[in-house]
Amino acid sequence: MSGTSPILEDRSMLSRLDRALFKFESFLALVGGSLILALMFLAVAQILGRKFLNMPVFGFIDLVEQAMAVFAFMGIAYCQRLGGHIRMDIVVGALKGRALWMVEIIAVVFMLLLTAALTLGSWLHFKRAFDNGDSSIDIGLPLWPAKLLVPLALSILGLRLVMQLWGYSRAFIENAESPVAVPLIESAADQAAHEAEALLGEDDEIDGAGGKN
Repeated sequence: MSGTSPILEDRSMLSRLDRALFKFESFLALVGGSLILALMFLAVAQILGRKFLNMPVFGFIDLVEQAMAVFAFMGIAYCQRLGGHIRMDIVVGALKGRALWMVEIIAVVFMLLLTAALTLGSWLHFKRAFDNGDSSIDIGLPLWPAKLLVPLALSILGLRLVMQLWGYSRAFIENAESPVAVPLIESAADQAAHEAEALLGEDDEIDGAGGKN
């Protein structure tokens, strides 16, 4: 499954915490996206400067390498919240009720354990770089800030997984059909219908703007 999935909301504590965490995840994703835009302009400056002025951007490779940790990890929890990570759900999509929620619980537990291991490993990697004073080869940028972002981003992902584990567990206990704070599996027809609705909505906005002119 890829793309985004519907996330239901209510007035429960779980849903309130989900929305609060999503605001922070959205901010991190915005930071990552903004950095990609900045890197695009930096790449244009690098190409034009090298070709026409023989003046490439100083430390361009080092800057890109440092930035990769930001845009590669800052949106990981945001994507998990929306169910945007690719997964194989041919079997899972055919399950219903408690069987579905139990499979989701098992999957989230495995992801949580893996995330915990990666968080610990990346933290030790950051600490080693910080203690040794590692720096980039070209302009000597310290490497520890970028390496610190990795365990921090994975920690946010861990919080998201804990929240989804809470949501799936509550759905399993209550045998809920449409739980809150977790991405729901959509059929191919539903996904196509939502995409069509989004496109039609954009067309309507364009037509409305043209009518005003």
